[in-house]
Amino acid sequence: MTVAITARDLGTDRVRLAGAAERTARLIASLPSPLDRAAEQRAEAAAAHDAVRRLRTGFLNAYVDQVYDELTDDRTRHLRVDELVEAAAYAFPGLVPTPQQMAQERGRAQAGQEGHEIDQGIFLRAVLRSEPSGRHLMAAMLRPTTRALRLLPEFRRTGVLETAAVRLERRDSVARLTLCRDDCLNAEDEQQVDDMETAVDLALLDPAVRVGLVRGGVMSHPRYRGRRVFSAGINLKEISAGRISLTGFLLRRELGYLHKLVRGLSDGDADRWTPPVEKPWVAAVDTFAIGGGCQLLLVFDHVVAAADAYLGLPAAQEGIVPGAGNLRLGRSAGARLSRQVILGGRRIMAAEPDARLLVDEVVAPEEMDAAVERSLLRLSGDSVVANRRMINMVEQPLDELREYMAAFALEQALRIHADDVIDKVGRFAERSA
Repeated sequence: MTVAITARDLGTDRVRLAGAAERTARLIASLPSPLDRAAEQRAEAAAAHDAVRRLRTGFLNAYVDQVYDELTDDRTRHLRVDELVEAAAYAFPGLVPTPQQMAQERGRAQAGQEGHEIDQGIFLRAVLRSEPSGRHLMAAMLRPTTRALRLLPEFRRTGVLETAAVRLERRDSVARLTLCRDDCLNAEDEQQVDDMETAVDLALLDPAVRVGLVRGGVMSHPRYRGRRVFSAGINLKEISAGRISLTGFLLRRELGYLHKLVRGLSDGDADRWTPPVEKPWVAAVDTFAIGGGCQLLLVFDHVVAAADAYLGLPAAQEGIVPGAGNLRLGRSAGARLSRQVILGGRRIMAAEPDARLLVDEVVAPEEMDAAVERSLLRLSGDSVVANRRMINMVEQPLDELREYMAAFALEQALRIHADDVIDKVGRFAERSA
């Protein structure tokens, strides 16, 4: 039996939470693994998780800013989402799963996981819902990564970065990011998110770069061999294998490199008088941009698409939330088309009129190279950065995104562990195998 949070004393209530979480952990440990549980054991585990999750929610409703201040030394430290949940696991036992619990989860396929990321989602929802704490966390996610800072001197010298998922080349003041997972149609996984954020950071940090370009490379996949492909979206096989995490992919992607494409880099200094480091970005869509690939297009300043390409957000088929696509697509395409695409799975062909709500130019495939270079030239003007900043301030207000991402943190954690999603991605993985 759990004891309600009193909202009177942080010290007393953190002890109560730790005790309740420990009792729940002992109960769960006494049961067979999730895949081997009988129906009554699954119900017992679900009831235990639900009870302690209610307690965590009440605790965070009462103390989230005090918790966040303690974890960040009164907001003098800028912790990224993965660092923040790890710090919370040590400082507030029972509030979020421990690193050991998460390591055990990551060693299992999605169908056999306990769903501890839901507890991370409860925590991160509370942090992001708080204006002072949420804004601080979002600023932390806009800082350059350690990996990018380490690679910056070499990139400034050579103008080239080769990673597993992205090739970055600086040429004619353009940072050209080529998505190069040629075997899987540029499907997104945690390696791709890490490589993309590194490449975006380097493009933003390098003063020799004026504008960025993202384009899919030439594929070796049997169905599309020799053709450029933009992106097939999230890698469903990686979800099924349990290798798509809330902090390492789902939130890092949205609050990390996608948000940096919109707002640039920031050091989180409230007294800084100069604007963040921003640059304009162009996307070139060959063949298709599906799921996460289509979501990407919504943050670019200019999108060029080949006339034979198509776009789609198959969230209904996958069963998950398409990132911040629900927030941004309606702004770009209107409420009705947004529902048709997200809820109904409508595919938009680049040649049809509605595609012009998502892309700026549609050209014949053989004209793509020339059209892309023209768009890069147009966006290299001196006033472009200042004007895109003011446009984004109106179109994508920071607090609106923060509140959306607060809800997303828990909604996506629940969806990724939902039975229907586990079944769908499992069947996809079997067909792919």
